[in-house]
Amino acid sequence: MTGRTPPNGAREWRNFYGRTHGKTLRASQKTYLEEDLDRLSLPGVQHEANPSRVPLDLATVFGRETPVWLEVGFGGGEHMVHMAARYPEISLIGCEPFVNGIAMLLGKIRAENVGNLRLHPGDVRDLFDVLPERSLAKVFLNYPDPWPKARHHRRRFVTQDYLQPLARATQPGAEFRVATDIPDYVRQALEEVPQAGFDLVAQGSEPWEDWLSTRYEQKALREGRAPHYLTFCRI
Repeated sequence: MTGRTPPNGAREWRNFYGRTHGKTLRASQKTYLEEDLDRLSLPGVQHEANPSRVPLDLATVFGRETPVWLEVGFGGGEHMVHMAARYPEISLIGCEPFVNGIAMLLGKIRAENVGNLRLHPGDVRDLFDVLPERSLAKVFLNYPDPWPKARHHRRRFVTQDYLQPLARATQPGAEFRVATDIPDYVRQALEEVPQAGFDLVAQGSEPWEDWLSTRYEQKALREGRAPHYLTFCRI
């Protein structure tokens, strides 16, 4: 399904298969969610708040005109905060439905005192509905849920249901980075991503110069799985 808004304005119903809650949150994490989540969440992404799906005004959201980057599924937020701190001249959006990961990110934002971040605590397809066309200059997909069973491969991000809306939201020349330790995920990415209008420009076992290894990558290395890095460019 594409998940686009039907003509009558009612949003198409979507399946969502990932987890949204994990271990019990610590008291400090609950405080982060209570005090910081609303302030840092993008306005107008939830359908109830924006039933007509009016595109976001990103310059107003961030208070400035800058290149906008997106991280899809930021996990614990370490890579996202690293990028925001390293590149203060850009604005960065993170999308993650997992409450525990959101709480971890909010704690890291406080610790690093970075201010060029906003997030959507939900399904990235809802965010794609309201991102302006050609608004993203760079996109990160780091260690996404592998959905290893063959019957679940259609749930992966590297399918046209996700990639076509991503292509609409990216600028010509925008970079799309994928990091994974799953060989079959690499296979599917190499097949599907070019079909959505991206050229493969690099692949291999060496990470990007500004890469920060995530806890998911460290777990993969401990378990003997080799990381693989793919770089695509929007045609």
